[in-house]
Amino acid sequence: MTNITLLEAVTQALAYELAHDENVVVFGEDVGLNGGVFRATDGLQLRFGANRVMDTPLAESMIAGLAIGMAAQGLKPVAEFQFMGFSYPALDNILNHAARLRNRTRGRLHCPAVFRMPFGGGIHAPEHHSESTEALYAHIPGLQVVIPSSPARAYGLLLAAIRSPDPIIFLEPKRIYRLVKQEVPDNGVALPLEKAFVLREGSDITLISWGASMHETQQAAEALAQEGISAEIIDIASIKPLDTATIVNSVNKTGRCVIVHEAAKSGGLGAEIAAQIGEKALLSLLAPIQRVTGYDTVMPYFKLENSYIPSVARIIHAAKLTLEFS
Repeated sequence: MTNITLLEAVTQALAYELAHDENVVVFGEDVGLNGGVFRATDGLQLRFGANRVMDTPLAESMIAGLAIGMAAQGLKPVAEFQFMGFSYPALDNILNHAARLRNRTRGRLHCPAVFRMPFGGGIHAPEHHSESTEALYAHIPGLQVVIPSSPARAYGLLLAAIRSPDPIIFLEPKRIYRLVKQEVPDNGVALPLEKAFVLREGSDITLISWGASMHETQQAAEALAQEGISAEIIDIASIKPLDTATIVNSVNKTGRCVIVHEAAKSGGLGAEIAAQIGEKALLSLLAPIQRVTGYDTVMPYFKLENSYIPSVARIIHAAKLTLEFS
């Protein structure tokens, strides 16, 4: 077994489902001949043919509409938008049709479609290529929103997403596409879609994050450990639906919490998580919840990009603020 990147895990999961389910089809801008803008579909068209892995015009609304029509007729489409910021022309179809199809038809029709979107900053991309607007999709009833943060979780969660009977927004943190490698057996074993993952046990503080920010969050936990501070780490993974039970159990144990996300602060998922903790674990809190986030502005160009993305230093500072309360 070889170590693979998160990007390669996505490719591996797509290949597995294409090979084992003839109803799975993959399409999007440049996903066929070129293998995708990040090469996530590299080699799939050659292996499975142009009828299963298809290039589309540069028309995001059409891509979403095609996926919904296919899904309603029994196929399992996996549609790729090159960047999350390109998905907005497709919002009408995704929000008004994909998310509502089961309800509108009283369960007669389903929409087992996966909408893959590379998202987030950190790769020196131009405007519209560095969006982190996961809260927008998480707010919509009928949609699930999944964000892997490691190769193993990318593989297992994408398998589960493709097999789900409901529409799923699958956000891939491109900043860590090739950052780390991990052994990922190609065994077709899916991970649960509605479960957060406790990556590190701790007793003093709970650190909560998802996607690319898990990288800095884990580094911060290591640095805190050098100072004798025991941090528990939770990878949300599924931001909709949210595994509130795992979060509350951790906060009940530690009494302190820092939430980290790259998206802008106002209206971000961190606020929802903090509200859930306030409703269900208020009496366990020993300090105010801290949020370490992006800023309420457009992601800047590459010279200021690293100033926008939550850093290890900012996470450590927030953690120590909570520890000042006794």
